[in-house]
Parts: sequence; C-alpha cells; structure tokens
Amino acid sequence: MLQIEVRTRYSQEVKLNRKKPFAVVKSKCSKQTFTQNERPQTVRSRKQDLTRRVNKELSIKFTESGLTSYAGFELLTNYLSRIGLNSVIRRHLGRADLAGDYGVVSMLRLILGMLIAGGRRLQHVEYLRSDPVLLRFCHLAKLPGERTLSRWLKNFKAATLERLYDLNAEIVGRVVGLLDLGAITVDVDGTVVSTGMKVERAFRGYNPHRRKVPSYYPITAALAETGHMLRVKNRSGNVHDGKASIAFLRALFGQIRETLGGAKKVRLRMDGAFFSEEVLRLVRSRGAGYAIKVPFWRCLDLKGVISRSRRWSRVGRGIDCLEYRLEMWGMEHRVVIYRKKVGHRTRKNYQLDLFDPDDGHWEYSAVTTDLPLGGKRLWHFMCGRGVHEKIIGRMKSDLAFGSVPTNHYGANSAWQQMATLAHNLLINFQIETGASRRHRSWKNTLVYRLKSVRTLRFELLCRAGRVVNPNGKTVLKLSRNDIARKSYLLLADSLKNIA
Repeated sequence: MLQIEVRTRYSQEVKLNRKKPFAVVKSKCSKQTFTQNERPQTVRSRKQDLTRRVNKELSIKFTESGLTSYAGFELLTNYLSRIGLNSVIRRHLGRADLAGDYGVVSMLRLILGMLIAGGRRLQHVEYLRSDPVLLRFCHLAKLPGERTLSRWLKNFKAATLERLYDLNAEIVGRVVGLLDLGAITVDVDGTVVSTGMKVERAFRGYNPHRRKVPSYYPITAALAETGHMLRVKNRSGNVHDGKASIAFLRALFGQIRETLGGAKKVRLRMDGAFFSEEVLRLVRSRGAGYAIKVPFWRCLDLKGVISRSRRWSRVGRGIDCLEYRLEMWGMEHRVVIYRKKVGHRTRKNYQLDLFDPDDGHWEYSAVTTDLPLGGKRLWHFMCGRGVHEKIIGRMKSDLAFGSVPTNHYGANSAWQQMATLAHNLLINFQIETGASRRHRSWKNTLVYRLKSVRTLRFELLCRAGRVVNPNGKTVLKLSRNDIARKSYLLLADSLKNIA
C-alpha cells in the first residue's frame, strides 16, 4: 500500500511596482490588535495580484521519474484489495478457457482501469503504458498491447459470459444485500448500440436515431434504489422485448433470489414493448409487482374508452387520469389512462377528434399495474423510470458501454459486462466509503447521493502525482489542494473500516 503525502509547491514571488497614493486620509477608528490565536480579517485581493504574465511557451520534456496522472486510483486499488476482488475473479473465471500470457485477474483489472480512466478503444491502452499507479492497479509490470487485449476478449463464449454475469451479480449483492430495503424497484429496458456494417450478429432493427444502421440491442435491469445495474445481456438488433425478454427475466428473478434474498418484495417497471401475455404470466407467477406501459392497440379499444369517459381525476397541473378494467388473455388487468395537456400538436398526434381544438392538445398514455397505488402516485412512480435512462446514458458516455471495440460478438458482449462491472464497483466504492443519504420521493427512489463517473475522475481519480522511494519506502506525492486533501483523507479513513 502506497503512503500518500501532500506537499506544497512554492512559486517565486513576483515583485510589483506600487504607485504611491496621492492623498492620505487618517482614520478615526481605533487600531485593531490581534492576539496570537486570532487571525486578521480577510480583505479583497487587488486586481494586480490576480493575474500574471506568460512570456513564452514552456518547453516539453518526457521523463520516467514516476509521474502519474491517476493518483486517485491508489484509493480504488486499496478498496478492491479490501473487498477481495482478485479472489472473486478467480472463483468465477479461474477455470474459464481464457488462455494467454497474462492472468485473467490482471487482464480484467486492466480493462476496468482503462474504462474508469476514460478509455473508449482498445488502442487507448498505449496511453497508460508508463503510468506507475495504473500498473499497480492492474498488478502488472508491463501492460499488454492492443492486439493482445483483442485476442483475449475474443476468447469469451456463451459459457464464459455466464461466469461474468455471476461475477457481476456477486459484486452487486455484496452491498445491496446489506442495505435495509424492504422492497426493491427494478427497471427493465433495452437500449440501442449502433455498430459497423461488418460486426458479428449486428442487424438492422429498432434504431430511431440512426435508421438502417446495424446495431446491438442489449437488455438491462437497473436497481432504482441504488443505481446498480443488476443484469445486462447483449442481443442482436432485430429482437423484440415481448418475446426475447422471457429468458432474461427468468434469470433476473433467479439472481435476485440468490444474491439479494427471496424475502424482498420486487416491483418491476417496464415500457410498452413488454406488454405481452408471456411477460405478464411470468411476472405474476413469481409474485412480483409490476407497472407496465400499455400500447394503444386497436384490439384494446383504449380510444373508445377515452371517448366514452366524461369524468377524469386530477393528477397534477394539466394531467388527469381515469381507471379501466381490461379483460385480456384470460386475465383481468387494472389499467390507468393518463392525459397530459400540451400547447402543440405532437409528432405522434395524440389529439383525439372528440376534443375541441380550442381546449388545446393532449398526449395520452396508459399503464397496467397490480400495485396498490392511486392514479397520482402511479404517475410519479412511472416517471421514475427516467433514472434508468440516465444510468444507461452515463454508462455509454462515461464508461464506453456504447463502444464496439471488435467485430466479434463474444468480445463485444464481454466489453459490455466489464463496463457494467466498473459501474457497479464505483457505486459500491461510494456507498461503502460514506455516501450521504438523500430524501426519497414517489418519483426518485434513490437512497444515496452518488457522483457520476466524470465527477469522480475530476475530483478524485485523475490527480497528478509522483511515486518516489525515499529510504526504500514507496510514497505517492501529490500537490497540495485543500479540498482534494480533505477528500483523500476522509476516503482513506473510511477504507480502514471495510473488511
């Protein structure tokens, strides 16, 4: 474990020519005296003291004197050591067929470190080659090249990917299982990852922003209380969640039962693509609560229900609702229909002919649920699905979840699993090192105030430092910054309590 030392860099004082005042005014106030323990009042700095001249460009010199751009990774290294990540990796992937000169622990930690540091392509490993703190994080003396990483990722097949699923499930369950959560809310949804034309098992499908572009369509399940990504499975782009999600949901229920405990009440939130007989029967058979968007199919006659209804219950400003009992697939469904007043004609034309255009335009949506929630609370509960979209967006932009590093399906699927693992490890790191709790609402069910990966990089991870060996003891030196120093010391103290 490195010893972290914060030092001050003294700069040369710049002498300024001060002009003499043209007048002197004597003050009638008594002269203030300060004791040894009392500090004088702070005064505003002069404008001349705020700026400095830059005469010419600095000369650049590259050296191998232990400089690092990722000093904060030492705290992350200490955390992973305390939770025994290496043992967990060996237990799940130690017997997997992942041949190579580098061990599976070092290779997996290297990709995790590269993703957390901001790398998005395999060739970005070359920019980390001489960083001493990243080498310590990976437990390596020399980093592999881009092609070595590519060959290693292409060793992942269906069986080895299942081991990655189990590894991620254990990492999530380690923290979530200790939290006092009587009920958990799970958001299930798919997301589009556009690919190139020659990527294996990438097909044209649902891709609204880049139509006719081949893509993957991974399905994800996020825990709304903590922001963890419970499970991710990569799929081709030409699948539909109504039928292709059954196996994923079965595996998700099994994971929750094994890692989070079967006593917890599970509530699922899903969009209209999951409104199918198979999904509803599966969810009901597992005893889970659900809230699923209902598409406006003609066979459901929801427009007819709206046209015949004259009484709406107020939900909020410009939002009303009504309840309806729907008989379908041999089951009775409670459906809540919402209308929201907007000041424009929407692209999908939600406006019905029965309303006078002078009353404005309305957008309609419907939700089926078995939860004991009224119309108002159910509206806010479904609006909380936006947290899942935010998590996916941050994983794509901050942890390269949306990148396609190779043309191999197994390698790309493993890359997504490692990005998910990095996301969950950073959440665990914040929760176990003292993340503050937040006020929960009907809409936002997050328990902790968590920082994004970009914020962690700026405030903690990507700090300049130097690794030195005075008297044979390795020390990590950082430039002095009061805010950064306070954060480092607080985290270092919190890490001592993790076992």
